[in-house]
This record gives sequence, structure tokens and C-alpha cells, in this order.
Amino acid sequence: MTADFSRRDFGKLLAGTCATAAFTQLGRSAAVAAPVAGYKAMVGVFLFGGNDGWNMVVPTDARYAAYASSRGSGIALAQSSLTPLTGSAYGLHPSLASLQAIWNEGALNAVLNVGTLYQPLTKAQYTGSPTLRPINLMSHTDEQAHWQGLRAREVNIDGFMGRLNDRAGQTAIPSLLSFGGQQLILIGKTYSPLVLPSSGALGTLSASGNSADPVIFARNAAVSAFADGSSYGAVTKATATGISDAYAQSATANTILVSTSAVDKYFVNPTTGAALTSDISRQLLRTARMIEARGTLSQSRQTFLVTHGGYDTHAGQLTTQAALYTDLGYALLGFYNAMKALGLSENVTTFTMSDFGRIYKGNAQGGTDHAWGNNQLVIGGALNAKTIHGTYPSTVLGGSDDISNDGRFIPTVSQEQYIGPIAKWHGVATADLPYVFPRWDTWSGSTLNLLKS
Repeated sequence: MTADFSRRDFGKLLAGTCATAAFTQLGRSAAVAAPVAGYKAMVGVFLFGGNDGWNMVVPTDARYAAYASSRGSGIALAQSSLTPLTGSAYGLHPSLASLQAIWNEGALNAVLNVGTLYQPLTKAQYTGSPTLRPINLMSHTDEQAHWQGLRAREVNIDGFMGRLNDRAGQTAIPSLLSFGGQQLILIGKTYSPLVLPSSGALGTLSASGNSADPVIFARNAAVSAFADGSSYGAVTKATATGISDAYAQSATANTILVSTSAVDKYFVNPTTGAALTSDISRQLLRTARMIEARGTLSQSRQTFLVTHGGYDTHAGQLTTQAALYTDLGYALLGFYNAMKALGLSENVTTFTMSDFGRIYKGNAQGGTDHAWGNNQLVIGGALNAKTIHGTYPSTVLGGSDDISNDGRFIPTVSQEQYIGPIAKWHGVATADLPYVFPRWDTWSGSTLNLLKS
């Protein structure tokens, strides 16, 4: 077992308890930069399983015929069902129709054919120079690590959100927060996240029940003693201090998480007005609450991770994806509307990520298999309005962009070109960009023009 594996497993074992906050804060460097003036937040939405972005953003011009022919009737969406992105040659999946209003306001962008790259790559280079390819392509575990750690040909031991916050100012409550569990993306070299539940409250490790019961009394006494720890040596004292700090963090976080808030009313079905109950909605609602409480938390910068699973659509994709996108679209709309209500639509940028794209040609089960390049969405008032970034690939199966014969497209936009501008907008100094993005020198001259400033 490698050191990287054991560290991540340890974090996962702790996730969901207040001990997460305690243990993930141990060993944090005291040498940190001062907070940057002004407020900004970046919110990463990881779609686990490999989202089929080719059905998320679809060409609506003359290219639609090639889309329908190459994808096949079991996967292709009817052109009449697509939600137009007015002024562009693209439409959204019909179950993402709720996002059309954000596009119309100029706060939604799409990024085409983005994915893991070690360097710019042609099909000839892919075929003739295997050392230029990312390692273990199309593997869930490896491509999740590639997206989160941004090292395409190395083992990833930390993630870009963690490294970004290595350079951030410290606050009593960590400004790197996850409602999607403990993930590689959160691990820095000197900084670690606060992992919070998407529902319910944080609790202590004490036993519940009748405190007069000898077993429960002994358990609680032991926890209290361990949380003091001052008489048991330096290691125990350090651990105890972490646990005590975690309990204090829990008390602060619980007040925010479980109280009703002015942002709650925006997380409703836009048609029926019913409260949203999906897990992605709960995660983004709690993200909105933590942003609303930024003053109480003394945080001028915040970084969030939320996650949405179920995108490994090897069969029955049309039905599965429709349900997933309905939940995702409503949650993203609610979150954007909450940011507008807080006067922060230009201060918060939300962006999607996923393991990989999927094969263009549908399989016999009405699904799609693992592939490479993919389409992503970005939301925020600071974006350049109504912009489609990148280049849609040739849909000729086996053609110049396809490494197979069924539509595994080589990305033409790297993760660094996509996420780098968001990190710069968030406040990462120019000198720190190579630290956050290990391959920054390869891509720094060709990043996307996503944001106004």
C-alpha cells in the first residue's frame, strides 16, 4: 500500500464525522499568506461516472445531421427537443432547460472537448508516441485522479483545490469545504478541507442515551479526557487540540447548516414551487448557506466541492440522463438565483468536471462506453456573456479526432486551459500558478478567455 493510498483512505474513513475536521487540520502549515481583499468563491461540481457531455451540449446547425447519424437512434436527441442557447449554434439537453434563463442573462458558458492532456496531441502523435498520452486513459479511478490532481502521467498525491488553498489565508473554519465527501481534489501539501454532510448536523463522538448508564458514562468520560489530553504528552495533546478545535468548528458550522436561511427559498422546482430534495440540491443549498455566512466566518475567499453520481451510463442512457440532468439543472438554477439574491452572482463561479466523456456511438444497450474528450458548463456573472469555448470535434467515426472507430475524441482543451482562468480570477497569484497546476508552463499561453477580469 502506498503512502498516498493510505492517506486518502484514512480521510475517507473519517469523512462524515466531526473528527474529519480535527484530523485533516493536523500538520497544517502555519506559514500562510494574508487574505486577499474582496470576496470570491469557486464551486466545483464533479459528475462522477463519466458524464456524456455530447448530449449535454449539442450542435443545432448543419452539424446536427452528423451528430444524429454517428450517435444512433438509441442515443441521439431529437433536434426539436433541444433547448436553444440563443445566438449560438448549440442547444442544451431538454432536461437542462432550466439553465436557459442563466444563458439568457449572460452567465452560462460551455466548454467543448475538454479533457486530460499531457501536451497538445494529434491523432498521429497519439498513435506513434505513447509517452505523450495520459496514463491509464478511460479508467474511472485514474481519470478522476487526473481531473482532480492535474498530473496526467504521474501518480497524483494531492489535488488542485488543496494546493490552491495551500497559498490561501487561514480562517477559524477552513475556507476549503466539501459537501461531496473526502476526495483527492481537496488534499493539499499543507492545507486540508472541512468535510461537511449534505444533510443532518455534525455530531461529536460521544455515546448517546442515558448518561447515568455506566457504559455510556465511561465512553463520554473517555472522549472528554482525550479531547483534553494535556497530561498525556505532545502527540496526544496535539490530537486533543485538533479534536477540541473540531468541536468548536462543528458548533459554528451546525448553526449555519441546520438553520433556515434566506437562500432556501430559491431551491425549488421552477414549475411546481416544491422544495428540491435531491442530494445535489442539498449540497448546493448548504454551499449557498456557507457563502451567505462568509462574513461570520471571516472568509474573503471560499472554495467548494459538490458531487453528483450516477453518470456511468452503459445502458438506458436516455432515461438515466434525463433524471440526472433534471436534478442537476434545478440545483444549479437554485444556486445561481441564491447568489443573485445575495448580490454575489459576479463573485461566485461554478464549473463542472467529470471522469471523462463517453463514446459518441451508442451501444446495443442504449448506452455509451468510456471515452475521453467531453463538454463542460460554467456558471457565474463574471463570465464573458453567452460564449461557447473550444472546438467541437469532427463527428466522423474513425476520423481525425477519433482514436477508435466509434467516437473516442482527443481533447483539444486541457483541464489547465479550462480551470486555470477560474483559479486566476479566484485570486491565485501568477507566481503560484505552476504550484497549483503542475503543467502550467505547457498551457499558460493558451488558456480560455472565460472571465471578464
